[in-house]
Order: sequence, then structure tokens, then C-alpha cells
Amino acid sequence: MGGRSQMRLVLCDDNRILCEALASVLQARGHLVLAIAASASESIAAVATNRPDVCVLDLRFPDGNGLDAARAIRRSHPETKIMVLTCLTDPAVVLEAKKIGVAGFLRKDQKPETLMGALEAISAGRVAFDPVSRRRPSYRSMPSPRDDILRKLTPRERQVLQRIVAGQSTGQMAREMNVATSTLRSHIGRMLTKLGAHSRVQAAAIASRGLVVDDSKV
Repeated sequence: MGGRSQMRLVLCDDNRILCEALASVLQARGHLVLAIAASASESIAAVATNRPDVCVLDLRFPDGNGLDAARAIRRSHPETKIMVLTCLTDPAVVLEAKKIGVAGFLRKDQKPETLMGALEAISAGRVAFDPVSRRRPSYRSMPSPRDDILRKLTPRERQVLQRIVAGQSTGQMAREMNVATSTLRSHIGRMLTKLGAHSRVQAAAIASRGLVVDDSKV
């Protein structure tokens, strides 16, 4: 691993494609993903069962708040470091996360290299907080330039993005959309370019900020 210590991680997010993409990046660098959790309760249980070095945790789950899960994890397993990976950037949320004792706080649309650097810093005993999250209000309370970018997508590109968020593979998308794989890859490439995304996981993170696709109109 080129001198880096192997990290043992649990990934917690109800967006399966984000977790699987992140797991692939981590495993390619020699780290060990012990479990993937899709809810707040599963997150707490996964940490209790696997005792990871690092828990990567979203703040929104169908069954509860990620901050509550972080509190429970810190209370029961203080040796596990928590990295919050979320779309929420409200300074009040960041401050609460710090009070709980999380070791890092990053937005989901960061480049993989930025996330890896933050995780390695946390594993080495340092902290990693996105400076943007400390100085601007939540994206929900301000106009987002990404909203304009999303509107530039064609109906077909919107459909592709929705299917990426749903976790579909290239083959599955091609079959269900009744297009050749080469055509689908062209749609994906144009969609990534318009979004300014470097990967499908970044595109899914951007979409999680509120893109709504009506399949009946595609």
C-alpha cells in the first residue's frame, strides 16, 4: 500500500450506488470495507458488529437522523472514528457534528482523491473538515448553480442519471432503455460532462440535491 496503513471501514448511506462506488475506490487502494449499512439503525449495528477503524456516515436515513446515529456510535464505540459524508453543509449541522466528536465532515461531491486524503488523515489521528461547510449556509437555503446545470440535461440524460442513482449497472440500463451499450455510454459521458462530474458517484451525489425525473415524459 505504499506505506499507508490499511483502514477497516463501515459505509453508511441509503444510496447503494454511492456506497458501492466508494467501496470500490477504497478496496482498490488496499483498504477493507467490512459492511455497508442503509439506515441509521443498521449503521449503529454494523459498527457494533464489525468494530471498524472508520465509519463513513450520511446524515439522512429513512429511519432517522445520522447525527443521532453518530452520538450512539461515539457513546458505545469511541475508538471508531466517524467521517460524515453528506449533501448538508449548514454550519449549525457541522458544529453539532463537532460537538458529538466526529473526526471529519465532507460534501458528497468531492473528488475521490479529496475523500481518500481526508479518510487517511482521520485514520492517522487528525481531523478533516471541508472549509466550505464552515462558511456557507445549507444548500437548501440558497440558490444552487447546480440547479441550472441539471436543467441543461436532455430527457434521455435525466433518465440515465435517475437510473445511476437507483444503482443500475450499464448493462441493466441498456436493456431497460432499449439502447446499445455504446449509445448508453455516450449518454453517460455527455451527462457527466454537463454536470462537471468526474464519476458516476459524483453524478449521483449531485442528483441527490433534488433532481426529479418524470419517466412518463421520457
